[in-house]
Amino acid sequence: MNDYRFQEDVLREPGKKYHTEVGHFQVNHEGEKICGDVFLSKRIPEENRVLCVLSDGMGHGVRANVLATLTATISLNFSLEHKNANSLAEIIMKALPVCSERGLSYATYTIIDISIENETVSILEYDNPQTLIMRGNRIYAPEWTHVKFEEGVNDKRVMNLRKCLFTPQLEDRILFCSDGITQSGLGKGGAADWGRNNLTIFVRELIESNPTISAADLAERVVKQALANDLYTPKDDLTCGVVYFREARPIILCTGPPFTPEKDREFSAILKNFEGKKIVSGATTTEIISREWGRPVTDEGITDPTLPPSSKMEGVDMVTEGVLTLSKVTHLLNSMPVSSNPHFGKGPADQICKLLLDSDEIYILVGTKINENHHDPNLPVEIEIRKNLIRRLTQVLSDKFMKVVIIKYM
Repeated sequence: MNDYRFQEDVLREPGKKYHTEVGHFQVNHEGEKICGDVFLSKRIPEENRVLCVLSDGMGHGVRANVLATLTATISLNFSLEHKNANSLAEIIMKALPVCSERGLSYATYTIIDISIENETVSILEYDNPQTLIMRGNRIYAPEWTHVKFEEGVNDKRVMNLRKCLFTPQLEDRILFCSDGITQSGLGKGGAADWGRNNLTIFVRELIESNPTISAADLAERVVKQALANDLYTPKDDLTCGVVYFREARPIILCTGPPFTPEKDREFSAILKNFEGKKIVSGATTTEIISREWGRPVTDEGITDPTLPPSSKMEGVDMVTEGVLTLSKVTHLLNSMPVSSNPHFGKGPADQICKLLLDSDEIYILVGTKINENHHDPNLPVEIEIRKNLIRRLTQVLSDKFMKVVIIKYM
């Protein structure tokens, strides 16, 4: 994990440009315990960049998964090095095994490279259904071109390579899928497979009826419709990925008192002026905010017998105890599957998890005063409990859930 995340000195303004939300959903081939499609995504905060890869291995089951994993991993790793589309395609083509009968690679792929800083989206496809780009509820059609090589790659494979480059706008969506989606329904009593046209109509109607549908929910709806087309016995792996460009949803978590009392006013002002949801965690932190804001704190009933109860304060969405509650938050996030509809209990840790996962940009304001109740004087200050806890929380939020996490120590 990169330590730069813990050296951030200034809180950024929330909602700059747009937030890139990524979601996907999969259903395995009938009777298979492992999916032959592989979806990978990675957020690179230091470059303000997001990468997504979907690879479909030939066939299904373990063999297809191995081929797709190889393809997706190569695609992601070389994309990280800023290879241009032609170079990237040539590297992947030379690395992948080829079917001797059809002259095609044993796995297809779609690579989406999003540079938020440069406001560009680059898409490179090989033999997957053509990516669908929606601008609101309308189709956006960028110029697609074929990738060309001077030598070294079979012509039959090159004909299935295409690329495009465009500038995204707020409320754009990018939808990409394996051919199990577009070919769903084939041989199930219908005249033909679902096809890209029917997929487009389905997506447009979903967006018209729910303009703010999330990336994960849209991907899930598409896959479940394809599953229905197959009469719930899929004859191929079904995978859909969605990228959604929208306004960011920021949240701030304040925990721990500042290093010196002279910083209390500044500390509380940062929280008060923040535009987004607000969480205060820690009894001393709550006392400082209550005093500086001149607002009372009201205790609530116990909703989780393993934790102290939460409290209420005007202007704050959640007020809780500190170390124990944040420790449980971190544990819950680590054990929670990456799902579009996770289940949350009523306890304070569950509710903090819900607030964090419903947000995109998570600002953590950490007071660095040592809490004698939790500090072992035999340990050096840099491994004090609160900092370690925030480090683990940041890691799971950024690495597992692709959240943008920014920290300020006071």
